[in-house]
Amino acid sequence: MKDLKFPITCFAYDQMILLYKKTNWKKISDVLLLMEKENIEPSLFTYQILIDAKGQSNDITGMEQILETLKAEGMEPNSQIKVILARHYIAAGLKDKAEAVLKEMEGNSIKENRWACEYLLRLYASLGSANEVGRLWQVCESNPRSEECLAAIEAWGKLNRIEEAEAVFEKMLKKVKKPSPKQFLFLLKVYSDHKMLAKGKDLVKRMAESGCDIGPLTWDAIVNLYVRAGEVEKADSILHKATEQNRRRRPLISSYLVIMDKYGERGDIHNAEKMFHKIKQAGYVSQLRLFQSLIRAYVNAKSPAYGFRERMKADNVIPNNAMAAQLALVDAFRKTAVSDLLE
Repeated sequence: MKDLKFPITCFAYDQMILLYKKTNWKKISDVLLLMEKENIEPSLFTYQILIDAKGQSNDITGMEQILETLKAEGMEPNSQIKVILARHYIAAGLKDKAEAVLKEMEGNSIKENRWACEYLLRLYASLGSANEVGRLWQVCESNPRSEECLAAIEAWGKLNRIEEAEAVFEKMLKKVKKPSPKQFLFLLKVYSDHKMLAKGKDLVKRMAESGCDIGPLTWDAIVNLYVRAGEVEKADSILHKATEQNRRRRPLISSYLVIMDKYGERGDIHNAEKMFHKIKQAGYVSQLRLFQSLIRAYVNAKSPAYGFRERMKADNVIPNNAMAAQLALVDAFRKTAVSDLLE
């Protein structure tokens, strides 16, 4: 863009910050220094990204300092920033601070600030506040919006209130002529999280009967349902059948990984390697996450992983510190009592 003499706006810098937020946090400061050098003023979205980055790194003090800078620049945090603040306060165990932000989002009247219900339902559930979730749902219940219903299903699921989640689901289905897969998947996740395999299977059948598209997102939910219930081989079989029945649509990488991780936990090298091969066959690019899952199988099986470093190098994957420690472990398994005596 610079070579082509395009104007470099705040938006372009924001995209670079977003990129480094996902890949290399240390480079964010370089982007900010460059913005300062080029006299580019940060936008509200810039501050939003930075607040989230600080929260993700558990730097609550740094997060609050950016918030103060934002206010000093004459800006006010928008609803998205407030949601981010509340989420990170909850994750850090700062209940009082989280509740203060939630009350601010609600304002003097939740009926006037109805937009906040969707977020507040989930956030109060994360705080374990069933009474608040119930109060908010009463505001929505007479004429609920689709997103509020989904938020309520998720919230009641987090609070282990399955019957309430089911009641919201049934109410939502009565409002729509043709339900979408997304509406079923929220309740299916609740069943999956609570290892309710029978109810999950019945819901999938009902989903098919309603004419919903059974595609990769649904396959992923079904795989998770069986894995959470401890039926890993069945999950593997379902994923295999899904790919055989519909070769034009590939499963999500997360569907493969959740199975592969379980094989890794068991130290089942054969099946972990088989899943690794399937991921590559499906056209997914090798990444560190795949090798981390695979090496766990070797570590738990206490078996040497011959040529593992070379495999990573061939796929242009560089081990991080945690991976290097795992590699050292599988190297150590090569030694025996006799080899130690001879060294």
